[in-house]
Amino acid sequence: MSAQFACLVSDLDPEAALPVELTAPDGSDVEVAIVRDSDGGWHAIDDQCTHGAVSLADGEVEGCLIECWLHGSTFDLNTGMPTTPPASKPVRVYPVTIEGERVLVDIDAAN
Repeated sequence: MSAQFACLVSDLDPEAALPVELTAPDGSDVEVAIVRDSDGGWHAIDDQCTHGAVSLADGEVEGCLIECWLHGSTFDLNTGMPTTPPASKPVRVYPVTIEGERVLVDIDAAN
């Protein structure tokens, strides 16, 4: 499988996140948060916080961090590593490609 269509560039302003559902090679659903950082850069990460099992797309984006709205853990959008507790496990990070107005995510190439 290769990169999949996730959303349009116009769907997301900087410092915002959007939950999307993509399809894994085995046919299962993968919930991904598409995120634009403060500089307008694009990121794709697992949409579930590794501590509280809630959507990260509902959290605040600041710089290259996204904050879980439930307990305040923050995750680095480039590495998926938690930068503040209580989360201690990283989220997966997926490659993003912009083709014209289309945002594509390759869930097969997760970090």
